Amino acid sequence: MCEMLQRHFSNCFLRFFKDVLTNLKPVYEMLAYVTVLFFEFLVSVGAAILTIVAMPHLDIVTNVTILNGVAVLSSLLQMITQCTAKERNRFLLPSITAFLLILLGYVLFLVLYIMKNPSDIKMAVWVGLAVGGSFLVSFNWWENYFRLISENSSSVFLKDLCKDFRKCQNLLHILSSLLRIVVTACVLGAYVPLAKMDWSVVTSIPSRETRIIAITVGVQLISSALCHWFAVAACKMHALRRCFIVPLYLASLAVMALLVIPVIVYYQDYRISLNGTSSINFTSYCDVVVDGRSQGLNGSVFPELVLDVTHTLCFLDMSSITDIGLLTGSAVSWWLGLVLATLHLWFLSLYRIQRTQNLFIRRLYEGGFLEQSLLLNTRFDIQIAERPVHSRFKGMDPVKVFLCATMWHETYEEMMKMIVSIFRLDQYKPKKEAGTTDVSFESHIYFDDAFRYVAGSQGRHVNEYAEMLVGIIREVFSIFLNMDKNLFTKQQQVPDQTLVRTPYGGRVVVTLPHGNSLVVHFKDRQLIRHKKRWSQVMYLYYLLGWKVATKFYKRLAKGEDESELRKEFQKEKNNTYILALDGDTDFQPVAVMLLIDRLKLYPLVGAACGRIHPTGSGPMVWYQKFEYAVGHWLHKTAEHVFGCVLCSPGCFSLFRGAALMDDNVMKKYTIKASRAQHYIQYDQGEDRWLCTLLLKQGWRVEYNAASDAYTNAPEEFKEFYNQRRRWAPSTMANVMDLLGCSNMIVKRNTSMSRLYMLYQLFSLASSILSPSTVVLMIAGSLTVLLDIHPNGALIIAVIPPAIFLGISFKIKSDTQILIAGIMSTIYAFLMMISALVIVGNMVKQQTILTPSSIFIIALACFYLVTALLHPQEVGLVVFGLLYIICIPSAYLLLAIYCMVNMNNVSWGTRETLPVGGAPAPAARLQHTTAQKAKSKIRQFFSRVKCCGKPCGSGSQAEVTASQENMVSGAEEPEPQPQNTFVDDENIPEREQRQQVEPASTCPNQCWVSQLQSLSDDMCLREDTLDLEEEKFFRQLTKQYLEPLEENKKKQEEMTDNLRELRNKMVFIYFLCNALWLTATFSLQLSSSTLSIKVPKLDSNLQATGEHIYIDPVGFMFILSFALLVVIQFFGMLYHRIYTLIHYVAFLDTESKYDTPQQKTEEVNEDNDYSDSEVDDTDDILFPSLLVRNHGNGTLV
Repeated sequence: MCEMLQRHFSNCFLRFFKDVLTNLKPVYEMLAYVTVLFFEFLVSVGAAILTIVAMPHLDIVTNVTILNGVAVLSSLLQMITQCTAKERNRFLLPSITAFLLILLGYVLFLVLYIMKNPSDIKMAVWVGLAVGGSFLVSFNWWENYFRLISENSSSVFLKDLCKDFRKCQNLLHILSSLLRIVVTACVLGAYVPLAKMDWSVVTSIPSRETRIIAITVGVQLISSALCHWFAVAACKMHALRRCFIVPLYLASLAVMALLVIPVIVYYQDYRISLNGTSSINFTSYCDVVVDGRSQGLNGSVFPELVLDVTHTLCFLDMSSITDIGLLTGSAVSWWLGLVLATLHLWFLSLYRIQRTQNLFIRRLYEGGFLEQSLLLNTRFDIQIAERPVHSRFKGMDPVKVFLCATMWHETYEEMMKMIVSIFRLDQYKPKKEAGTTDVSFESHIYFDDAFRYVAGSQGRHVNEYAEMLVGIIREVFSIFLNMDKNLFTKQQQVPDQTLVRTPYGGRVVVTLPHGNSLVVHFKDRQLIRHKKRWSQVMYLYYLLGWKVATKFYKRLAKGEDESELRKEFQKEKNNTYILALDGDTDFQPVAVMLLIDRLKLYPLVGAACGRIHPTGSGPMVWYQKFEYAVGHWLHKTAEHVFGCVLCSPGCFSLFRGAALMDDNVMKKYTIKASRAQHYIQYDQGEDRWLCTLLLKQGWRVEYNAASDAYTNAPEEFKEFYNQRRRWAPSTMANVMDLLGCSNMIVKRNTSMSRLYMLYQLFSLASSILSPSTVVLMIAGSLTVLLDIHPNGALIIAVIPPAIFLGISFKIKSDTQILIAGIMSTIYAFLMMISALVIVGNMVKQQTILTPSSIFIIALACFYLVTALLHPQEVGLVVFGLLYIICIPSAYLLLAIYCMVNMNNVSWGTRETLPVGGAPAPAARLQHTTAQKAKSKIRQFFSRVKCCGKPCGSGSQAEVTASQENMVSGAEEPEPQPQNTFVDDENIPEREQRQQVEPASTCPNQCWVSQLQSLSDDMCLREDTLDLEEEKFFRQLTKQYLEPLEENKKKQEEMTDNLRELRNKMVFIYFLCNALWLTATFSLQLSSSTLSIKVPKLDSNLQATGEHIYIDPVGFMFILSFALLVVIQFFGMLYHRIYTLIHYVAFLDTESKYDTPQQKTEEVNEDNDYSDSEVDDTDDILFPSLLVRNHGNGTLV
């Protein structure tokens, strides 16, 4: 009865205690702190007692091997954890055996030391402290097993306590470190008086011993840190067994051998030195060695270390087999116990790039017993005995990747690159049943302005670019379909594909050879808004809204549990990715997988980009190759390491669906430009603006250097200038937007600190002052070249760009580019001559130790080393000379052109490109007479089918009617998809020509039969669109994507606003540069009083007696720029190491690509292409019941 009452009272008390903790959350969280700090106190006391008190009195073999005994509690907790799991666990027996072996080791250790001299009370105390200390140290890894015990337990109290541990982890580590320092000091302070030692033993250490101790501690600290880092790297690279487990198992054995073998060698040498005149045992040798410590062995550290090790073994009789057996038995028992306690590591499954926090329970490592802490700190997972064949790496939740490419006027070669890349990805990751693959793909191409008017036709036609795309798909499909066939095997025919009429135009749905889908969306600018940004809005809402969110709304309407739907919805958003592509991007499947890895393992990463390689030929492309290389090597890696990347380029970037659907991201991306600065920030650099929205919401953007993608670069000087005219103002506007919100961003985005924002501010200032910096560089060149006064050279250097700036306001942009090209050529010759003169002066004066010389040489060395660390791209250094001589053009003339033409918000590229490289739309494959007749008959029936009867009923028929009857008698001009407001003088004459197809070419034909008649190899069958999906597109178009109506008055107002904004920005921009030049000019006037005087050194670093005078402003700018380069260089080193780790892990875990590479390359060889007010409601896509509220904003 008493026992029952006692048990009932205990249960009531515990229940009351838990209720109090639940209601008092601060007290509840305090319990987590108290619990962790209590165990940390025990560990700290045990470690201090073991290392400070006990170990100095034990032999070296015991000191090395007793550390393996710290696995005693881990093996016990493994047994408890596996028993509470209620499964047949495969490692239960090894855990039991490990526990028994470690206990056996302690028993043998006690027998060895206590039975050696039972009357020695001090030795008994030291041995007891050693056992107790190692047992207390074994509490270090209790969290590894408490986590599993709480998961297997039904107690909510334990589960909540475990969550609090993880939530307070960072603060607990700080408090634990401080606690250990205090405890260690207290143990030392208590041990000295208790051992009746004098404090001079601690405080007055001779200098020689101090040096030895300092060297030993330094080696231990550095080696421990390196060992920990290499161990973590080995796990991340999936070299777990050969580079982590085995070396750590052998570490204690190797240390013991390293210390004991010299003792044996010295002992044998001593016996040999006696020439056999007398016999001697180990005890006699110890007496001689101890007594003769100062005889001939005082000059080196190593002999004294050997003597110290020998002294620890002198207590034991190494000549006695019993002592040797007990010592060996305890050492082997402890070692085998550690091996069996960590046997589960041999079967541990890792992610491809394993996060350190997911691999190790504790962030800290134990420097005193490093190998044991690394092994026991590794995460322990329960593995059931019936587990199937072990996989090479741990899988994660399957993800869905939507490839979204935007196209307009790409050439044949550019389209071919994109289509081949999609087919390669289909071959790399075939479509399988749901749940059987970790990644699934679906490709979408959004084709802008795909339709045209043909006189005499009853419907809209697709243009020649759309025809060419369908032809390329058919051609590539046939190649990949028959890639594995030999010469004598019958070629397979391309299967039938689908055509669908849609409210925005039409689509072609292609099922690729390995089951994945490719959907080409042809947009009609009369039905839906054109331009790249609106195509992106279209696929964001279609893929994330219709394909992801709508199905959860339907399930909610059926009465499913809302909380479970929220969890599933959030999980699917996190596991849905969008790969943004340009129409000319060429990539390999591996590049996509490397980006997927970043988003899979790092939940705060909203976007990731790869290394972009410009392709093409000619000097302009060569310049861009080196420019892109330096930008990625240094600038992007520095952003990634010290903060996060500010821009993920739209030509090859992977975005997380949850990030895009976050507050003020996707919704805000739909804003129409209503102010002048909107046209600069929103439409001129849509990828950078989208990343700005992500950064403001706290998402991280990453860069992966191993993920390579190739895109065409401008090959003409004019096209290059027009492209940068669009990029430069947009970049500046977005960076200034981020800096203006720096306080909010630093609080919300954990990757962006105030120091990082300061770094970006300095980078922006350097960019703004680049024109004046180039002018100063040119002035310096003129000073050396013409031997004139620096101020005179500065005036001469300012005149040409000032004239160019003035006349640029009055002349057309084409004329500006022509003048800039001529000036660039002159500047290139000047830069070449100046470089040779500077080198000549270095040789003539026999010194390179001037600030400018040191800066140039150091910069060249940094770039050279950086290139060598990118061995696959080291050849790009050749283009560095071209980059140098083009600096005035790129950083002076281009800056003037960009600022003066800021009001021109046209796209600047592809606006007048003809269909290049491909056969003309009429030039199709040659057919036989029978095939031609068959084709004509088929075309006749296609026309009857398409135009002779309605294509559907209801709303679908209305779509067809609207497409066919929308054409008025007026002729449709050639569209300008990427142009908002452009002066008429900037529109090329041939773009203003009206383009109407003669009526005789395609009479009585619509776009469906037009595409169906392209080829007999791939039959396109017409299908209808789902009614709900059609309704979705109509609502989406009405809310966000209706074609913009022309309003001459608003266009004129906006043109004036853009011009006014241009004038303001030009004034501020060049005022800053003028002030910088004025300051330099003024300081040079009084150079004798304000200059910094530096002694001149010769090539032997000897003072020549002469001095060099440097103006302080220029010196500080050079110093600041050098500091920026150094920061970027070290960021690059760090990034290269972790890129290597990721790539090695990828190669070790990813299945091999079993496709004949030569046959894949045939595709390339055959086609030769080497070279204002915001509406906050989004109810049509994201119902309010599924919206996540932060207190500000909505889901999108």
